[in-house]
Amino acid sequence: MIPGESVAAVIGKSVEIRGEVKGNEDLVVDGHLEGTITLSDSKLTVGANARVQANVSARDVVVLGTLNGNIIATGKVELRQGSNLLGDIRAARLSIEENANFTGKVDLVTAPSAVQGEKPVTTVAPGSHSTTPARG
Repeated sequence: MIPGESVAAVIGKSVEIRGEVKGNEDLVVDGHLEGTITLSDSKLTVGANARVQANVSARDVVVLGTLNGNIIATGKVELRQGSNLLGDIRAARLSIEENANFTGKVDLVTAPSAVQGEKPVTTVAPGSHSTTPARG
């Protein structure tokens, strides 16, 4: 490994975890995880094969697979094509790609301290969002 290079820890697709996951490095989950995930200064990637039922707190969150739970991010949340999220998002930035499915409430906040529990500066109304193109 090159000094200063960051390598993410990986939970493989055949791994099942129930409980609390905490860490200070980036994490890729491609298996089944139930519980809570806390990565205060790190990035969580929910892989395409992942089935995660957890409340998540991280710097950045990228969802490629299925996540049922709330997300609190001090940075950016990305819902990629084919992802499924059922839960609320509280983050500084949000990106939703076409064909991502999301049901929940979004609170976009401008300051990291607001993500930690203060009143949000900007709020988007609760609801359901699906970026699946209309057919007709």
